[in-house]
Amino acid sequence: MKIAVIGGFAPSLISFRGPLLRRLKALDHEVHALAPGHVPDVSPQLEAMGVDYHMYPLARRGFNPLADLGTLLHLKQVLFRIKPDMVLSYTFKPVVYGSMAARMAWVGREKRVYGLITGLGYAFTEDGGLKRRLLFNIAKGMYKSGLKSCDGVLFQNPDDRAFFEKLGVLPEYAKTTVVPGSGIDLNEFSPAPLPEKPVFLCLSRLVRSKGVAEFARAAATLKERYPEAVFRLAGPLEQGGDAVTSSELAAWRKQGALEILDPVDDVRPLLAGASVNVLPSYYREGVPRSILEGLAMGRPVVTTDAPGCRETVIPEQNGFLIPPRDTDALAAAMARFIVEPGLARTMGAASRRLAEEKFDVDKVNDAMLAFMGLL
Repeated sequence: MKIAVIGGFAPSLISFRGPLLRRLKALDHEVHALAPGHVPDVSPQLEAMGVDYHMYPLARRGFNPLADLGTLLHLKQVLFRIKPDMVLSYTFKPVVYGSMAARMAWVGREKRVYGLITGLGYAFTEDGGLKRRLLFNIAKGMYKSGLKSCDGVLFQNPDDRAFFEKLGVLPEYAKTTVVPGSGIDLNEFSPAPLPEKPVFLCLSRLVRSKGVAEFARAAATLKERYPEAVFRLAGPLEQGGDAVTSSELAAWRKQGALEILDPVDDVRPLLAGASVNVLPSYYREGVPRSILEGLAMGRPVVTTDAPGCRETVIPEQNGFLIPPRDTDALAAAMARFIVEPGLARTMGAASRRLAEEKFDVDKVNDAMLAFMGLL
């Protein structure tokens, strides 16, 4: 069978979908991967897997009707040339425009189209502002239009499926399923010894809805009480209204409680140097990748009781769930690991067990393939 996988960020074809692409090749399918832009190391890595790579234009952020129309028409042309038997798109705009383009390139429904919802993101966070309501309504309309072309929709947590059902954006004929995130390679991310002193690590894009400001405030509070504790924030800068500003970063650095690290391609050394993985997100995650990486490496978790995030924690067993945007609750949960030195070890072991039982990438990919009729 000829299969096209459409993503919105070229490196994610390797980091997030690499095991899935290799599994499809192992099942003897012809696989094509589509993503925007030229990223020098992506094409050779895909070629080494036996996967054909195709580029297309995409404005990943914002809504520009002319640019988005160009994306749709370009995807249609590429898919018309490939003539795949199945299309799987993931992330917001690829799901919308990739699914629509697939139907535009074909006649009838003899081919299968699937959309993978990897979280709902900034437009669906809870906020009463006019801008957020406008973004919400635009995104809702786009999803409804795109998902009409899908035979099936995969979600990464049950909250998102229930939310889409409530919104009425799912067509009646589309099957749905829930898989536990993108999964994690348990061999690539293996347990590492814990550091001697408490080290708290937040791996995140630097946007407010990821809870990084709450992490900075909690770090400042705890550093005064427990000067031996270490607090680290690592991730790329972003653009847009939700992005942390350079002046905010400068203020956090001046404060002195928080170590702000440059983003890295390989997060394993950072996780190996941490004792607790923290993500106070209210972003409407699918299942956060950074938490899965920490689980696999045997790190306990402090995260929010929010869609996607709550899937990664069994409270009091491998970590703590806190209310979103609650700095005091965040600080209190983190303090537990400082005053109870053995807690990180026992909860970290439970995290690794949870990763093995629930988030093994091979199990997740097989569940996806079974849903799409490929197993």
